[in-house]
Amino acid sequence: MPTAAIYARVSTRDKGQDTENQLTQLREFAVKQNWTIFREYVDHASGSTDDREEFQRMFADASKRKFDVLLFWSLDRLSREGVLETLQHLQRLISYGVGWRSYTEQFLDSVGPFRDAVLAILACLAKQERIRISERTRAGLDVARAKGKRLGRPVVAIDSGMVRKLRTEGVSFASIAKQLGVSKATAFKASRA
Repeated sequence: MPTAAIYARVSTRDKGQDTENQLTQLREFAVKQNWTIFREYVDHASGSTDDREEFQRMFADASKRKFDVLLFWSLDRLSREGVLETLQHLQRLISYGVGWRSYTEQFLDSVGPFRDAVLAILACLAKQERIRISERTRAGLDVARAKGKRLGRPVVAIDSGMVRKLRTEGVSFASIAKQLGVSKATAFKASRA
């Protein structure tokens, strides 16, 4: 009989909500599937990051194949990090030999007939998300340039003659850097100019 792990989450911002409604439905579903429940992982934290205690514990157990399938209420309960990160989490489970299934989104089922199609769609959405982020970044940089904002690292003005003079006096690059308020690398580069 396959073993299942259950993952449930509510955000700390979801005032008055708890995970019990998710857990009740997930437990009942697991019983109907004849799955033995290995463990329930429950987080009360935002899904916008994977820095969640139970989420990390679940992946640690998955990597040791302590369960066969992960059951979650819906994809946004598993992760709200974005399509790419969520896809990577699902693929990581698969790489451990652990299946996954969404209770409310029956098409999100790694052990079902549409697994490859679902992963392909999620991969396509992740690619589009990366393109959109890149386009927004470029557009923001273009606007900043148009407004005359200088982009990149600030130019450090340093008197290379002073650096060379101090070096001939035997002063170390660390001391020169500290005296001039620059990094050692900048002082070294100035000595070569």
